[in-house]
Amino acid sequence: MSEKKHVHVMRQDIRWGDMDAFGHVNNTVYFRYMETARIAFLEETAGRTDTASEGPVIVTAYCTFAKQLKYPGQIEVRTFVGTPGRSSIEVTHEIRLVDENGNADVVHAEGGAKVVWVNYAAEKSVPLPEALKALVPAA
Repeated sequence: MSEKKHVHVMRQDIRWGDMDAFGHVNNTVYFRYMETARIAFLEETAGRTDTASEGPVIVTAYCTFAKQLKYPGQIEVRTFVGTPGRSSIEVTHEIRLVDENGNADVVHAEGGAKVVWVNYAAEKSVPLPEALKALVPAA
């Protein structure tokens, strides 16, 4: 990804049920945190998805875990986008723990997903909405 632009920030509580038997947030939950932030960003930018028409699907997803998260706590998920293609855009995230002063300076995980815009009925990619393409200049 040649260029990335910060486009969204969202805080989320760490829930007790997010932990696993080892006493830290389970690795699969990080993907849920990113999904929640990604959907909030997409809805704010491109509007709510109508499953009878067009919307996003994920074709790849990844996460790098740097530090453990534990309950109780709050995280901040910062969302970035890369240069859009015709029908896809890379959405990346930084998951940061919010400290006792309300700051979110330390990255605990980084990850993202490639989002492809599709016509749900035809199951084929379609051009990204102009609102998404306008966020970052084309390469």
